[in-house]
Amino acid sequence: MQITSGLPEGFNAGAYDMIVVGAGYAGAVCARRLAETIGYRVAVLERRSHIAGNAYDCTDEAGILIHEYGPHIYHTFNERVHNFLSRFTKWTDYQHKVLANINGTLMPVPFNHASLKLAFGDERGEELYQKLVETFGKDVKVPIMELRKKNDPDLAEVADYVYENVFLHYTMKQWGQTPDQIDPSITGRVPVFVGDDDRYFPQAPFQGMPQEGYTALFEHMLDHDLIDVFCDVDARDLFEIDETTVKIDGKVYGGEIVYTGPLDELFNLDLGALPYRTLDMKFETLDMDQFQPVGTVNYTTSEDYTRITEFKNMTGQILPGKTTIMKEYSKAYTPGSGETPYYAILEPENRELYERYLERVQNLTNFHPVGRLAEYRYYDMDAVTNSALDLSDEIIACHA
Repeated sequence: MQITSGLPEGFNAGAYDMIVVGAGYAGAVCARRLAETIGYRVAVLERRSHIAGNAYDCTDEAGILIHEYGPHIYHTFNERVHNFLSRFTKWTDYQHKVLANINGTLMPVPFNHASLKLAFGDERGEELYQKLVETFGKDVKVPIMELRKKNDPDLAEVADYVYENVFLHYTMKQWGQTPDQIDPSITGRVPVFVGDDDRYFPQAPFQGMPQEGYTALFEHMLDHDLIDVFCDVDARDLFEIDETTVKIDGKVYGGEIVYTGPLDELFNLDLGALPYRTLDMKFETLDMDQFQPVGTVNYTTSEDYTRITEFKNMTGQILPGKTTIMKEYSKAYTPGSGETPYYAILEPENRELYERYLERVQNLTNFHPVGRLAEYRYYDMDAVTNSALDLSDEIIACHA
């Protein structure tokens, strides 16, 4: 593998069997699988100055490993995804825990046995917990919609508390919505965990942090003799698209193209911009060993920011006397502003606009949109990896 900034003089796209646009999960997985499985020579074009996409991590001025684009917490139920990624990293035993700051009291989320006693007092909280156990059993996640369906005043009391104090105000900040704009189907999925497990992903069999960090994972994944990575290269400056072909430097490109960027930007937003939410991230280095007891504290009833992340709590890094935290402020994404589009707003009219863009690439020869942006979906890291593995399977099968 070679990683260079910019394209070399005389770059010949035709020398490559596949062009991958984007060096995040979707692009890196496809590049590695096609290179090692069927011997494709692959050029990865990355618009940013680094690999690893939004999972990129680096050391800040205080020497603390931070996630520059927000916290990435690895967890999955998918054994194939876990086995594939585990080829490129060893994992720590980190188990993610989240607390909600509810009117100054820190309570585990998802709401659990301990949360109930903190919210309602020991005696009443235990009564409510036992009612949950009698109704649903132990060690299960129960959406608050299911609590309400029972027409039981005790269960409704729990549902109302969780809705108001854990979900409502946090969601208003996260998505910029008023209560009447929040989809009831999303509201109903907010879970209560009937049990004592205070992990955020209590049932995920595979979870942790890459021992050397995410960027190192990507370095290992892309480390193959048939893969070249070119950073600081915007594929939109190279591509000429007509109804059935993609030209690079005026020549029809005959290989495979894996595209992981936004489809609307590929066409200069000519049908309109796909809306996203983005984040302002404010990093602060503090002169203390530890700021908060867990990696993430959600501010569900107060503050303008949605949550605070403390990276040392997640990575296990030991650096006495210093810690770096990050506050997240959610806002609408402005195309062309240099902001990062994080969360697709999956309203029906937005999905319809995406489908119109998708129609324009479906007749392009060997052009494959994949990943969070190219598919206009909300994906966790494991889901992006799985989508890229599936696409790789398809391309490999066609080659056979």
